[in-house]
Amino acid sequence: MTEDTKNYGPEAYETEGAAASEAAAEAGAEVTEQELLEAARAETAEMRDRYLRLAAEMDNLRRRTERDVKDAKSYSVAGFARDMLAVSDNLRRALDAIPAEARAAGDAGFNALIEGVEMTERSMLSALERHGVKKLEPEGQKFDPNFHQAMFEIPNPDVPNNTVVQVVQAGYTIGDRVLRPAMVGVAKGGPKIAIVDGETPAA
Repeated sequence: MTEDTKNYGPEAYETEGAAASEAAAEAGAEVTEQELLEAARAETAEMRDRYLRLAAEMDNLRRRTERDVKDAKSYSVAGFARDMLAVSDNLRRALDAIPAEARAAGDAGFNALIEGVEMTERSMLSALERHGVKKLEPEGQKFDPNFHQAMFEIPNPDVPNNTVVQVVQAGYTIGDRVLRPAMVGVAKGGPKIAIVDGETPAA
């Protein structure tokens, strides 16, 4: 057998073919591993994004739940408190309807009755205050439509315009909400109230 036959015979071609197939298989394996690695990275990034979104949603849900629970505790008695204010108003009307002369000339029993009604009114307002109900004191303040309800205007050039000068019915808040606006009379015709920067002038 000649040297050429030895180098280029069928065995040589088979050896070269096997080597080429092995190289192609290795290259294919490398490509496959690279693709798997990239796919794993993409899946990891997607799972991380889902986790972050879920964590953010859970945090928002926790905050909403805490706020709802707080509001439920603070405002669950709002309807009952509003009804009790009507009772308190009636007690006050009853006291205001007693003439000063009757108070002065009343016997011990009558005066004891008056004191009992006054104590009942104070006790009721104190109980409401313990549950977050607070009385508004608007007289002398600038009219605020969020807390006051204007019933009439009183010409008075001595006080700034839109100043509350009379309270017809007391107003109350519960927490940071208005339970009942104060019914008031406001001044008309006085000097304008100075406008603070960023504040909307009253009509």
